[in-house]
Amino acid sequence: MPATVIVLFTQDLRVHDHPALSAALAGGGPVLPLFVIDDRLVDRAARNRNAYLAEALADLRWSLRSRGADLVLRRGDTVGEVLRLAGEVGADTVHMSAGVSRFAALRARRLREAGLSVREFPGLTVVPPGEVVPQGGDHYKVFTPYWRAWEGSSWRAVERAPSAIPAHGGVAPGELPRSLRERGRGEGAAHRITGGEDAARARLRSWVERGQADYPDRRDDLAGAATSHLSADLRFGCLSPLEVALAGRDHPGHGEFVRQLAWRDFHHQVTAAFPDIGRRDYRDRGRRWRHDPDAVAAWRRGRTGVPVVDAGMRQLLREGFMHNRTRMITAAFLTRTLRVHWREGAAHFEDHLVDGDVADNHGNWQWVAGTGNDTRPNRAFNPLRQARRFDPGGDYVRRYVPELAGLPGARAHTPWREESPPAGYPPPIADPGH
Repeated sequence: MPATVIVLFTQDLRVHDHPALSAALAGGGPVLPLFVIDDRLVDRAARNRNAYLAEALADLRWSLRSRGADLVLRRGDTVGEVLRLAGEVGADTVHMSAGVSRFAALRARRLREAGLSVREFPGLTVVPPGEVVPQGGDHYKVFTPYWRAWEGSSWRAVERAPSAIPAHGGVAPGELPRSLRERGRGEGAAHRITGGEDAARARLRSWVERGQADYPDRRDDLAGAATSHLSADLRFGCLSPLEVALAGRDHPGHGEFVRQLAWRDFHHQVTAAFPDIGRRDYRDRGRRWRHDPDAVAAWRRGRTGVPVVDAGMRQLLREGFMHNRTRMITAAFLTRTLRVHWREGAAHFEDHLVDGDVADNHGNWQWVAGTGNDTRPNRAFNPLRQARRFDPGGDYVRRYVPELAGLPGARAHTPWREESPPAGYPPPIADPGH
């Protein structure tokens, strides 16, 4: 009988379109699904992500049990726990999805150095990093040529979810720590998205049927919240990016939406080539940053006196999520208006975002700050103009900044111009533009 294969789940918490799991099952032997809860990572992660993770693991366990297997949960150093389990069951092979972070590369290398056969598979992006590269280079540094290559590339076939999984018996599955959802950085969001593959697939169906058609015209409508809200599901791999890219191909709005998935892939291939994306500038522009703790504190709390910025920051605290347009507005205000280093902003986002991810979070922060992959590093980003364009009626601002509820229409964007400014709301800490 073939030996047991360990399938190490990481950012791929699903059974649909899971190449590493499918390949393990193709071997015909027992399969042992494993997830390791590393307390060091849990304590550094956002509380919102840990809560989503707890729900996703519970859902994954249910999916595996319904197919005859179970999710083995262990706590500790991932490599150490994989080696311990491999010794218990006589496994010498580990299947896993290929990551792009420095941590993922180190994990795979340590497992190989310990003597295990490690097979890495695609599954975290639509097009795997390194599959499309420019002539004479290892990755694309600019999005537009990447997008052209990405569009013309061949995609792998979607893997079906298994109906049954031959499980290895005699292994204690372990319990999901009850404290997981209460641990981590930042405060828990009151209106956070629910985690798990089942909920994620329901969101995808709803998006394709009722949301995607309006995406090209409404994706920047702040008050309309007309984006997919699938980012956390993609970040934890409760949805396959490939399945998401294919799901709405016969529906209106597909091309514009899929372009956003290409942006996600773009940042992943940049991070695979430049794993220091979260630590240092991708392109050193000689920026001179200011140290201003009071301004940073006001920005974090949504108390800058610039309503569209404050609305975005308060949405982040309330939902563990922020509209992509407002992410750009708030990031530009911090890095370009206040001239505070992008690392301070990226760290705050990491402490609260359910969808916080090394490649996407830091790649986008560096793009806005002018140190990343933007071909226009000195791009202007006037928050007041952005507010008037993408929240013309002030509805988004009033939704998240209740102090401004009494200001009708676009007046909600300029409370400092009122004869009697709203009580309890601060004046702008910097010039918001004209």
